[in-house]
Amino acid sequence: MKFGIVVFPGSNCDRDMQDALQNDLNQEVIMLWHKDKDISMFSTDDCLVLPGGFSYGDYMRCGAIARFSPMMQSVIGFAQKGGKVLGVCNGFQILCESQLLPGVLLRNANQKFICKNVYLTGVGGTALKIPIAHGEGRYYADEQTLDSLEVNGQIIYRYCDAEGNITAEANPNGAIRNIAGISNKEGNVFGMMPHPERASSAILGNTDGRKILNTLLINAAVTI
Repeated sequence: MKFGIVVFPGSNCDRDMQDALQNDLNQEVIMLWHKDKDISMFSTDDCLVLPGGFSYGDYMRCGAIARFSPMMQSVIGFAQKGGKVLGVCNGFQILCESQLLPGVLLRNANQKFICKNVYLTGVGGTALKIPIAHGEGRYYADEQTLDSLEVNGQIIYRYCDAEGNITAEANPNGAIRNIAGISNKEGNVFGMMPHPERASSAILGNTDGRKILNTLLINAAVTI
């Protein structure tokens, strides 16, 4: 399986993701420049990654300009053909702006940038400690969309406490229904605000992020 990491002007987690995939998971990685379009080296069994950062300086809504980059047109087509796409933090924002995922990411409820470790829980109910670093990470969608996400099992991660309890106190940014990550209905496009690539190395004292990244290699539905 190959991974392609899209690099936008303002990306600052692209090399973190490259290091995690190459050195911690021993995967082949190809860096993709935002002005290019060619992704012919990837099949739908591979995965394209939109990393965290501040694409195009976040001068409009986060991800709003990146959505129109030449490479994103290829990413959108790749996703529509069933190829796997992962967006982390700013990448999640870009996926929502591109309408590959429903909903939007709003300013954090406390109106401040937040950078700390939080806990997530997925389908398996295990609490994973993963860092966040964002100012606009508060997931929001209308009630009809939220109910559809629930029914279709598209809410992949929620903020929780260290024991896996989903509580308001464990929600760092005010995200509706504690949502930290979602997938599309087909299960091949996935976005999350926390940074698994920052928690995949034993040197950093935390490898919980490796469990999330490993999921991409073994489960097309990106569940855990």
